Amino acid sequence: MTTDAPADLQKANRKLARLRRRRDFVRASKTGVRFSARLFTLQMAGQGDAESPESSAGARFGFTVTKKVAGAVGRNRIRRRLKEALRVSGDLGARAGRDYVFVARREALDAPFADIVTQMSEGFARLDERHAANQRRKRKDRPAES
Repeated sequence: MTTDAPADLQKANRKLARLRRRRDFVRASKTGVRFSARLFTLQMAGQGDAESPESSAGARFGFTVTKKVAGAVGRNRIRRRLKEALRVSGDLGARAGRDYVFVARREALDAPFADIVTQMSEGFARLDERHAANQRRKRKDRPAES
């Protein structure tokens, strides 16, 4: 099936690659870098599964909304708002080969949609900076090869 839609619209209409296994969520939580915003906490980790076929694919996203945040209807609405903000904005600078987990807060339920998009883009930028700083630090700490 082909479409005459511009490339920007085609990118916005594609499905997000999602995290589905608990171990991926736990790995992002334990070994990853995190950014806290008013509406959510964003966690990032590299895709560590060499045996999974999609490990070399683009960025994958997971969404967590706990029972403490809201009832079932509120949790589903928050999750839908986060997914839609990510889908419409075209990943906002998420890097390929990394897993991202959004841990939502109650404020995401009533926040303006533009605020969600803004905080997502800020979160991706900050996590990328932190990841780059960690990589530089690791290289610096390695002993020189003789």
